[in-house]
Amino acid sequence: MITVVGIGAEGWDGLAPGPRRAVEAADVVMGSIRQLDLVPATAAERVSWPSPLLPALPALMDRYADREVCVLASGDPMFYGVGSTLVRLLGAERVLVLPHVSSLSLACARLGWPVEQVDVVSLVGRPPATLAAVLQPGRRVVVLGSGPTSPSVVAELLVGHGYGPSPMTVLSDLGAPEESGQRGTAEGWMIGEVSPLHVIAVECALARDAEPLARVPGLPDGAFEHDGQLTKREVRAVSLSRLAPMPGELLWDVGAGAGSIAVEWMRSHPSCAAVAIESRGDRAAAVRRNAERLGVPSMRVVEGKAPGALDGLPEPDAVFVGGGATAPGLLERCWSALRPGGRLVVNAVTLESEAVLAHWYGRLGGDLVRLSVQRASPVGGFTGWRAAMPVTVWSIIRKDSP
Repeated sequence: MITVVGIGAEGWDGLAPGPRRAVEAADVVMGSIRQLDLVPATAAERVSWPSPLLPALPALMDRYADREVCVLASGDPMFYGVGSTLVRLLGAERVLVLPHVSSLSLACARLGWPVEQVDVVSLVGRPPATLAAVLQPGRRVVVLGSGPTSPSVVAELLVGHGYGPSPMTVLSDLGAPEESGQRGTAEGWMIGEVSPLHVIAVECALARDAEPLARVPGLPDGAFEHDGQLTKREVRAVSLSRLAPMPGELLWDVGAGAGSIAVEWMRSHPSCAAVAIESRGDRAAAVRRNAERLGVPSMRVVEGKAPGALDGLPEPDAVFVGGGATAPGLLERCWSALRPGGRLVVNAVTLESEAVLAHWYGRLGGDLVRLSVQRASPVGGFTGWRAAMPVTVWSIIRKDSP
């Protein structure tokens, strides 16, 4: 059994009797050097974390498998902490977690914010662009910083996304005698480095000339960098409704173009993942930039031509084919990759690709619809309708085993 003890910045004085006994009874105490310095010396062997930690953790746990091990963690070990990692590695039955108050709870207590009404983003080991996906006017966000310059990085990102007026509060060393707070706005932030132990509280305020981006499908076409190869807004919203993203699921976006489907899939929930497959290098580069700018920098982009480029990819929960339906073997490969309950959505704009969809619809069923969008535009001194190319959408849910 591994016991994980959460400890605050105030150290030993802040531990309850139970966690104290766990530290004192251990044969081995593990943690960062800072955490180990927070507890008094005992007869236990002290092991400081190696760097990088994650690759070394399995072997480290095996080495001390026959010893009574106590792992020290900051605050709540199950809140972006090593407790979650150990449970994934060893199983919940082998890990006992004794949590302390999390940095989120402390920050909300200081600010008077209801915890359940706050969005949380960790930048520890994650790109700062991850924050962009949660920015919404009026929302409160607590950002877990990854270093002394994190507040400056966050301020710059907020300004770049139109949230320059947002008030920011940096709370450092929460719970310690030296706890401090610094306030300002993103556009006026002048503080360089802060304590490494900090969180950044943001009250999202949109600049007057900026446009907010919703989390529901159908972002404006102008939100994406593209060369015209883009699933347009109205068709994208319908296609995503058929793909039905759910938390924790993986999408293949085949023939990604600008990556708009994959981006919006991932924006629907922080745990959603996507692989964008694009054969042209310039478009693949644009997909990466779109993912970064719109808050989903962890998207995987594969350069290559499908179906060959699909080999070796993790099994998807949904597949979107935005172009190339006539490629030999492509739809067969996508269909066979889906697990039961998986969704396949294919869009077509040419007679040839429509014929392919008609064949598959006749063979497997599903739902086949044609979308026609018209936009108002000037006609001389008047206004008329201009039709975009109609798009045929075939969607189906896999109900049998592959």
